[in-house]
Amino acid sequence: MNYSDAERFAAKLDELGYKETANDKEADLIVLITCSVRKSAEDRVYGAINNYRKKKLYPKVKKIILSGCMALRSEVLKKTDKADIFMDIKDLKVLPQLLKQKAKSLEIGEYFSIKPKYASKFMAYVPIMTGCNNFCSYCIVPYVRGREISRQPQEIINEVKDLIRNGYKEIILLGQNVNSYSPELRAQSSKLKIKDFPDLLEYIAKLPGNFWLRFITSHPKDLSDKLIRVMAKNKKICEQINLPIQSGDNVILKKMNRHYTVAHYKYLVRKLRKNIPGIAISTDVIVGFPEETKKQFGNTAKLFKEVKFDMAYINKYSPREETAAARLKDNISKAEKVKRAAALTKVLSSGALENNKKLVGKTLDVLVISRGRKGDWIGETRTSKMVKFKSEKNLLGKFININIIEAKDFGLIGMLTKK
Repeated sequence: MNYSDAERFAAKLDELGYKETANDKEADLIVLITCSVRKSAEDRVYGAINNYRKKKLYPKVKKIILSGCMALRSEVLKKTDKADIFMDIKDLKVLPQLLKQKAKSLEIGEYFSIKPKYASKFMAYVPIMTGCNNFCSYCIVPYVRGREISRQPQEIINEVKDLIRNGYKEIILLGQNVNSYSPELRAQSSKLKIKDFPDLLEYIAKLPGNFWLRFITSHPKDLSDKLIRVMAKNKKICEQINLPIQSGDNVILKKMNRHYTVAHYKYLVRKLRKNIPGIAISTDVIVGFPEETKKQFGNTAKLFKEVKFDMAYINKYSPREETAAARLKDNISKAEKVKRAAALTKVLSSGALENNKKLVGKTLDVLVISRGRKGDWIGETRTSKMVKFKSEKNLLGKFININIIEAKDFGLIGMLTKK
């Protein structure tokens, strides 16, 4: 979501005559799009602001804008007075006024109507909603992003159609929980009849053009059979899903206010794999949640062994002010959190390698996304696995076929097919 926010911010700055520089020492305006999910991310922002205020290092910096989740938190405002402007990302329409004077807050503008300056020429993030109503006990997003607001379907469809016309190959729909997407029906064209996320996903998947469609993120408590059916029958939707588990222990899940059990999560995984053969499943997990015992962590490791995730984003718990979990005693030491994260990574690597070995000898559709440091090309499969291969041709942003010759735990090695 921050990536998408940054693209809209960049578009607005372009409109105002600012030019982007690759060297921050040449910049007179610094914009930090921030995240408050983890304390470590906030600490890096404080450090960055302090550095940008050092005239010997950054002599041209005149203004610093702090936006994103951190800009909306009272604790942040108390801790740093070195940013010139603190602004809600939804205030972008009033950026011209903000840049003329020091200000802390103004009326909210229409965020979604700003056409982004896409960082890529072939892959684009398209937000379909913002905010969250779930109030997981460890998460500050509902307090800083606010309650859920769903973007109108026609606006989303228009943006996607424009991307397809301009040759974009991969479109990623964004939301804190896409499963909660719920547009106002009275504001829709009568022809659309889009009531929920599966309706929106299917409509976009049926648009003409050669593109892949992905989405992030789905909350397990409301992943529907309807969504699984839509994914299974529409070939433009990639066989991949991020489904955060957060913990493999029911007691911890209840403390996290997640509203599902481990058994239900495993039921969803079985259903996804039955209906969408070859689907890759990634997850998010927190280790060292307050009062998490070694046995409870062991249940998470056990789940990882059983499910064999293709990828997982393993986070060490850090308390967030204003959340329910912040009132619990953070009684797991930093060293123990590091130990648990390492142990879980080891289990993850084993399962992911086992999954990837099944792909050796197969020919896969790949979208070429970048050039590696050693000159290799790097591509992405439909299941979001990274593939390295060699070619003398410039294949950036193209769909190609790759023969997989070797499997790594978190990647593949391949060869360009001969035509």
